[in-house]
Amino acid sequence: MKTDDRFRYSIDCPSPVGVWTILSDGAAVVGVYLAGQRHLPIIPRDLPTNAVCKKAARQITEYFAGKRSEFDLPLAPAGTEFEERVWNALREIPYGTTWSYGQLARHIGAPKAARAVGAANGQNPIAVIIPCHRVIGSNGKHVGYAGGLNVKAWLLEHEAPFARPTKRRGERLLPL
Repeated sequence: MKTDDRFRYSIDCPSPVGVWTILSDGAAVVGVYLAGQRHLPIIPRDLPTNAVCKKAARQITEYFAGKRSEFDLPLAPAGTEFEERVWNALREIPYGTTWSYGQLARHIGAPKAARAVGAANGQNPIAVIIPCHRVIGSNGKHVGYAGGLNVKAWLLEHEAPFARPTKRRGERLLPL
């Protein structure tokens, strides 16, 4: 795995589940990774920080303190066209709500692509802010999370008290 040349700035952000490394290209957040997670890219050591990283760290800290449910940050995840469609759709899952991989696939207009959606979800480079943790199995079980299922469970529990019941036409509400 090679270094992403867009990683120009970084900051570490401690949380109850571990330390998140926030990466920026100078204008936007390009990565948020939990130490030790799967799909962790090579991150250059000793990168300077910048205003984008500091703002992201402040907002992630507020999220973990229960004071923020939405992020207001410039984001620039890099992936295939399909991955970026999935990641954009993830941002539409409301705080405290879960969707299944099938629901997400239908939402992006690819109803037979639940497995491909799962693969794209797993490649999400901006964890927490792009809420891939809100996607669960069709049976309601927690499946797949690059940071580990224990972290996914923690994040969903953290959001559970603020759950807002939502239901799209033709979909059933899934429990947290």
